[in-house]
Amino acid sequence: MASVPSLASSVNQRVADALASALPEAGGADPLLRRSDRADFQANGILALAKKAKANPRELATTVVGSIPAGSDADLISQIEVSGPGFLNITVSDRAIIETLAARAGDDRLGVPYAANAGTTVVDYAQPNVAKEMHVGHLRSAVIGAAMVEILEFTGEKVVRRHHIGDWGTQFGMLIQYLIEHPHELDHKAAGASAEVSGEEAMSNLNRLYKASRALFDSNEEFKTRARARVVDLQAGEAETLAMWQRFVDESKIYFYSVFDKLDMDIQDPDVVGESGYNDMLVETCKLLEESGVAVRSNGALCVFFDEYKGPDGNPTPLIVQKSDGGFGYAATDLSAIRDRVGNLKADSLIYVVDARQSLHFKMVFETARRAGWLNDEVKAVQLAFGTVLGKDGKPFKTREGETVRLVDLLDEAVERATAVVREKDKERGLLTEREIVENGYQVGIGAVKYADLSTSAARDYKFDLDQMVSLTGDTSVYLQYAYARIRSILRNAGDRSPVAHPELALAPAERALGLHLDGFGELIAEAAAEHAPHKLAAYLYQLASLYTTFYTECPVVKPEPELVVGENRLFLCDLTARTLTKGMSLLGIRTPERL
Repeated sequence: MASVPSLASSVNQRVADALASALPEAGGADPLLRRSDRADFQANGILALAKKAKANPRELATTVVGSIPAGSDADLISQIEVSGPGFLNITVSDRAIIETLAARAGDDRLGVPYAANAGTTVVDYAQPNVAKEMHVGHLRSAVIGAAMVEILEFTGEKVVRRHHIGDWGTQFGMLIQYLIEHPHELDHKAAGASAEVSGEEAMSNLNRLYKASRALFDSNEEFKTRARARVVDLQAGEAETLAMWQRFVDESKIYFYSVFDKLDMDIQDPDVVGESGYNDMLVETCKLLEESGVAVRSNGALCVFFDEYKGPDGNPTPLIVQKSDGGFGYAATDLSAIRDRVGNLKADSLIYVVDARQSLHFKMVFETARRAGWLNDEVKAVQLAFGTVLGKDGKPFKTREGETVRLVDLLDEAVERATAVVREKDKERGLLTEREIVENGYQVGIGAVKYADLSTSAARDYKFDLDQMVSLTGDTSVYLQYAYARIRSILRNAGDRSPVAHPELALAPAERALGLHLDGFGELIAEAAAEHAPHKLAAYLYQLASLYTTFYTECPVVKPEPELVVGENRLFLCDLTARTLTKGMSLLGIRTPERL
């Protein structure tokens, strides 16, 4: 089905046409329509246009109003009036609201259009490090990145997921050498080749091996020498060394995937392309930068300099692409990744969901890629920078012992707390089986963690407060999930009545407010996609649930039973609200249980 024009876009077009008729030189001008508390919409663009045309703004506004059909028999606008120096206050008809919503309800996509300029975007997110435990610092990249992938794909964008895991570096010399000398350290307790290995066991093995190898490296000079020689073997591609390195990568993936599974995230192995995936491109990347003059040798290192980035001593801070000893830094890998993503994946947009503390590095990398011609006006790269997860005390989130919080522990506690909330809420009603309580507790707990992150602008820090996250009131995913479950319950208990749109009915204020907000879903999705702002979708959904709560309080749906057509129309609004909630929540990676 074709996309459904929103009421806002339809009204905007009517006003623009009337404005072009009244002031031909203003053809194509934007009436600057926005939602208003004085009417449904207000158009503010006439003032600037009148000033430019040296016309009286109020007279021009009056002329525009005169050429727009309005009134009880009008198909779109029921009332339009000039306000103040030349604003237009516009109220749409009840009929137009319900007819537009009925068109949305008849479409699987709720009438949301595909983007006209859809292209190919690579989203780089969820980037843990091999042989290291995932902690709270890994949460935001995974959650924000996954939401952006879903939102962009819903708009019609072709999205390529990339998980740039840390799977290369000098630390592997120490780990590999230890494993060669202690070959059973990564053996699994589970018997048989087909036995499933848990993420916890995999991480336990890796942790034990890391600590033991680090202790030996720090205390034994002979082992340290052998470990450093092993780094050379790894970089040279020596077969036994590479095979041992691969064991670390495979063991880490068992662990990574178990954590992402707990986060209810689908990570596919072909999308995991770590630092090592670009090793074959590093020499050529350096050669291209040096030959083009983008990078120059400085004290033996290959560097890119920027006038705008200076160190504390006032000297320019360079981006080091290749070190003086011939080793490659992160910059070489990141620049090679850009070449691969633009040249091979044919991306026209790159989004890096990375901690804000790496902003300077990525500014330098992107500027270097632009100078080299790998990025340009047609191919852009942006960092979707995110802030820090804080504890209740406003400081970086740590355990009581001052350690970084393990991501698995944080998720387990959230699920445990949410399950307790679900169980307590169900005590009075007894509607749920034990299996449903456990399943819903998982969905509510993981949803609470994700929503707390996504309801905050990515660039801002936020406080991790589980008490608030699993609250049934306020701006939480639990509030939204319960709103959805309440609607599903209403629809199940509606008896022989069905959701049917009745455009002929007059709407109560709460019905109008809910309907107008439902109609704005498509424009909100486009805005969240264009601005890389999943928090705007979270805010929209919270307002939707709040407006529904007011509607449900003020407009009886089932009890006391309203007149048949009124009840059907209200069930229609309930049904469309539920569909919009569940679609919006799914784009944020949050499930909506049918019964809570």
